[in-house]
Amino acid sequence: MPTPVPTTASNHLPPSRTPSDPQSTSARQSSLRESNLGLVVRTVYASPTALSRAGVAGRTSLTRSTVSRLVDDLVAGGVLAELGQAEATGRGRPATPLVPGAGLAALGLQVNATYLAARVVDLRGTVVAERVEYADLVSSEPAPTLTRLAALSTQALKEVPGDVRLVGAGLALPGIVSADTGRLLLAPNLGWADVRPADLVRRAAIAGLTLNVGNEADLAARTVAEMAPGRPSSLRDFVYLSGEIGIGGAAIVDGQVMQGRHGWAGEIGHVCVDPDGPVCPCGATGCLEQYAGRRALLAAAGLPPGSTPAELRDAARSGGRRAERAVSRAVKALGIALAGVVNVLDIPDIVLGGDLGQIADVLAPGLEVQLRSRTLSARWVSPTIHTASDDPAPGATGAALRELSAVLAHPAAWLP
Repeated sequence: MPTPVPTTASNHLPPSRTPSDPQSTSARQSSLRESNLGLVVRTVYASPTALSRAGVAGRTSLTRSTVSRLVDDLVAGGVLAELGQAEATGRGRPATPLVPGAGLAALGLQVNATYLAARVVDLRGTVVAERVEYADLVSSEPAPTLTRLAALSTQALKEVPGDVRLVGAGLALPGIVSADTGRLLLAPNLGWADVRPADLVRRAAIAGLTLNVGNEADLAARTVAEMAPGRPSSLRDFVYLSGEIGIGGAAIVDGQVMQGRHGWAGEIGHVCVDPDGPVCPCGATGCLEQYAGRRALLAAAGLPPGSTPAELRDAARSGGRRAERAVSRAVKALGIALAGVVNVLDIPDIVLGGDLGQIADVLAPGLEVQLRSRTLSARWVSPTIHTASDDPAPGATGAALRELSAVLAHPAAWLP
C-alpha cells in the first residue's frame, strides 16, 4: 500500500501558479503569441518567393485565422508589408503577397585601417543611407577617429526617412573584441588597445541607441551567409578571409560565426606561415598578413603604397616580374594558412573578400593547387575558392544585420 504523502503547503502550487489563475493563463497566451509572431516572420523572410497568408499557414501549420491576426499586427508594426494583390486564379479572394517590411532599420558602423563607414540597412536588406570616408588610420588615435565616425553617422541618419524606426546600432572593428564588455582589446594595424568605443561616441550620434561592437571579419562574413535579413544564402559553411592592410578571418558553420570560447576565433591573418618571416604589428613573426596583406603585396610588387588592388592585378597579368613574384608569395602563404584551417575544421569552401576578393582571379588558380596538395581530404572533397561581393564596407552591413536579427527573433518587442 503506498505511503500517504503528508499534506503541507509545499505539496501544492502557490495560488499565483495554479492552472486556473487568469494571470498564469494570460502569460502563457502571451508567450505563445510571441512565439507564433516569430515563426510567421522567420517563415516570410526565409522564403525565396513571396508568401500569402494562406502560404504562411501551410508552412507553419498555424490556422489561417491565427496567421491573419498575426500578420495584421506585423504589418502595423512595419515588420511585414503587403504587396498589391496577385491576380485571381480561381474561386475566393486573390492572395496578397507578404514581404519584409521597410519600417525598421539598423545602423552599422565600421572603422578600418583605410576608411570609416556609416550605413543604415532596413529589414529588406536595402541600404537606406550611408557615408564612407577614406583615410589613413594606421596608428591613429581612438578618440578623434571615433569622433569623425560619429560625424559620419550623424550625416547618414539625417537621410533616414521619418517613418523608419531604428532598432539598434553596431560597430565593426578590425581586431580582438570583447563583446561582453564592449571593449576593443587589440587592433594591431590601428594601433589601438583597450578601447571602449561607447565611451567615445556620443549617444546622440547613434540616435540614443546602445553601441554593440564586433569583429570586422565576423560581421563581414555575415553578409555572405545572409542574402538579406533572415534569408540564408546557399553557402552555409565556409571560411571567410577579409583582405585589407591586415587580414581578418572567420569560420562559418551552418550560417553562424564560430566564436570560440572568448569570441576571438578566426584570426587567420595572424597564423604563422614562416617563423623566420618579418615582424608583424601584433608582435609575432611571419604572420599571414605580412605576405598577403595590402601593404605587403604592394611593397613586394614594387608598387606605390597608394596603388589599388586592380593595379596590382593588372601588373601581375601583364607579366611584371615583381608583381608575379608578390602574388606567388602571397598564394603560397595563403595556401599554408588556409590548408591548416581546412584540415582542422573540415570546411573546404573559402570566400575571399576585400582586397583579396578583388584580385581573386590571379590568386585562385595557384591557391586551389596549393590547397589540393596540402589538404588531407582534397582527394574526396577539393577545396573551392569563392569571391565575396564588392561591398566597400561589409563590416558595417554585417553590424546592421546583427542588430536586425533581434527583430526576427523577437518581433513582438517592436510592435505598437
